[in-house]
Amino acid sequence: MSTVIAQPVEARLVAAAPRMPTIPAMLHYDRRDPFAVRMTFPAPATLEGVEVCWTFARDLLAAGLEGPDGQGDVRVRPYGFDRTVLEFHAPEGTAIVHVHSADLRRFLDATEVLVPAGLEHLQLDLDDGLAELMRDAG
Repeated sequence: MSTVIAQPVEARLVAAAPRMPTIPAMLHYDRRDPFAVRMTFPAPATLEGVEVCWTFARDLLAAGLEGPDGQGDVRVRPYGFDRTVLEFHAPEGTAIVHVHSADLRRFLDATEVLVPAGLEHLQLDLDDGLAELMRDAG
């Protein structure tokens, strides 16, 4: 069984103009980092012209489908019946995107098959992590 899930999603950037351009974003989940989800935006969709990847908690994404959640750089909330809003806050500004909620649920369902919620700790190799910390401290 694969240890990584990658799912393309169509995101709509919320802008001042009435038309919202579509952005081909990618959701990633790796059971070696079981608490995290990554959302990557391609270079043409960013102000800097480079690929941008945001990392945030899988629990945040799941909770944000049901109600507003998040207090830091990433915030998630439902929007209407079939969309979810993801807000990405950075010193350069805030990006707000809409994603189909069904796409996010399908992604989360796939992550649940790989690593069920509440069992993420079983994927962590604490001995290797501790050994790496000890090497860095020495």
